[in-house]
Amino acid sequence: MYNRYIIIMHIVKAAMIGDIVGQIGLETLEAKLPALIKEHEIDFVTVNGENSAEGFGMTEDDFQRIIKAGADIVTSGNHVWEKREFWKVLETERNMLRPANYSSGSLSTLTVSGVGFASVVKKGINWIVLNLQGREMMNPIDCPFQCLDNLLDIFEGEAKDNHPLLEEYGLSFPSAFPIILIDFHAESAREKEALGFYADGRVSLVAGTHTHVQTADERILPKGSAYITDLGMTGNIDSVIGMDPNICLNRMRKQVMYQMEPARANNKEKMQGIIAEINSSSGKAISIKRIVC
Repeated sequence: MYNRYIIIMHIVKAAMIGDIVGQIGLETLEAKLPALIKEHEIDFVTVNGENSAEGFGMTEDDFQRIIKAGADIVTSGNHVWEKREFWKVLETERNMLRPANYSSGSLSTLTVSGVGFASVVKKGINWIVLNLQGREMMNPIDCPFQCLDNLLDIFEGEAKDNHPLLEEYGLSFPSAFPIILIDFHAESAREKEALGFYADGRVSLVAGTHTHVQTADERILPKGSAYITDLGMTGNIDSVIGMDPNICLNRMRKQVMYQMEPARANNKEKMQGIIAEINSSSGKAISIKRIVC
């Protein structure tokens, strides 16, 4: 007689929502995210909010609206620094992230506001969210690949030296294998895919943001990580990456830096992103699908 073992696989669902663009994007998120969470029984939500303040940066009110709409963690990117008054939110709100590979020293060395990673225990599941930023065609900040290695060592309890901001911000990471989600805010598809393969098998999901154009390459990578090059955006998709197409056209044709403005409402507003199913016991992804609603 054969011994039979029953393996119980607990599947949880994570939603990651693409860049919120302006007031229209915020209103679209508020109208659509609660229904998405309910309909699909979503367990955890991240939202990239760095363009919510009329296309550039964030305000404290924007952040609170995103959280109230259902986000567990708000991620960002290079535009998070646009509103100087928002820096205090980065310092005080642990579920508001900036890219982790900006300089992060102790209080006695060069550092920037906030942190780029967070640990959240929700319904008994340990979720870790990591925000990284690319370097190709963007500011040459610290290496996202090395930053990923350093943080994974911390999460796995193998770091020789803990991250200098861990104690300062009171962050800790349980030893049990967590579900790790990455928002990689980058311009280059090549860099995003490279980081996806670099992180494959070590994290649950790598999702790109920043370009505002949803890609059709969602898949499970060979070692079990879910991946998509770009989540897309939340706002008026009848636009140029969420912005007024006429202004964008004039900028391109005349090479004059007219002030960008989000596209106005015209019933073409959409929320874009993905839903991934993840085995909470192993952290491996089971499925990933795009959403446009």
